[in-house]
Amino acid sequence: MNDVSKAKNSKAKKNTPASSIDKTQFMMKVVTSDVCARCRKCERGLRYLEKMSQPGVVGKGVPCILTKGRA
Repeated sequence: MNDVSKAKNSKAKKNTPASSIDKTQFMMKVVTSDVCARCRKCERGLRYLEKMSQPGVVGKGVPCILTKGRA
């Protein structure tokens, strides 16, 4: 009888790990230099655009604060 109650309790309540993304956290799109060249509104984008204007530089994009949305 004691074994049955232990089995029910262990199945009824499981600890789920907390999500790595908080509901209040914002997500931003990663944009490339061509988007920054059209926009020219934020300081981060202007720095990235200046960096990408050098010959032979390879970039992976920059998070755009203007495209932030809820996670």
